Amino acid sequence: MGKILIRRPNHNDIEELHSFFTKVIKDTFAKEGISELVDDMEEEIASKKSYLDEDLQSNGEKRYFLVAHDAECTKIIGTIEYGPSSELIQNCTNGALKDSYEIGTVFVDPDHQKRGIGTLLLNVMLITLEAKGIKEFCLDSGYGIAQKVWKEKLGKPDYCLKDYWGEGSDHMIWKRGTKDIPILFNR
Repeated sequence: MGKILIRRPNHNDIEELHSFFTKVIKDTFAKEGISELVDDMEEEIASKKSYLDEDLQSNGEKRYFLVAHDAECTKIIGTIEYGPSSELIQNCTNGALKDSYEIGTVFVDPDHQKRGIGTLLLNVMLITLEAKGIKEFCLDSGYGIAQKVWKEKLGKPDYCLKDYWGEGSDHMIWKRGTKDIPILFNR
């Protein structure tokens, strides 16, 4: 892996990030074997675009994104953001996490996955949260492949909603303190 730069997005990144979200989400749905759920896919893409708009319009106050790009080509190859916990998280936890910040939109370009970019983004986000005085966060996933990664990094989920997305497709939610997660050096 070459040198990776992490920075805040700007208005010049909007078109590239919209394409990036579409590419990663379509790839994720294909790998999960759920490409036929076109409406869900489009809803997921639209929500990420909306989160980006919230960030840029509020200068990071409502949502806060970071983007990763390869220093050699400046192409965006990863994203992460935090903001208020989603309605899904709030509903699935009976409001227990309604005042929590959620880390989300942890995406890595399919051509750059398994190279530590997601871990790097998570590390930088944990440092960012600490610097902003945010001591706890939550994170959720309904994708089986991502759940394996999050279980490895964050341990057992605090909430596991069996068959939430259909038979054999659970939804998992983690709540962690920023100090609970050691800086991660491996993938």
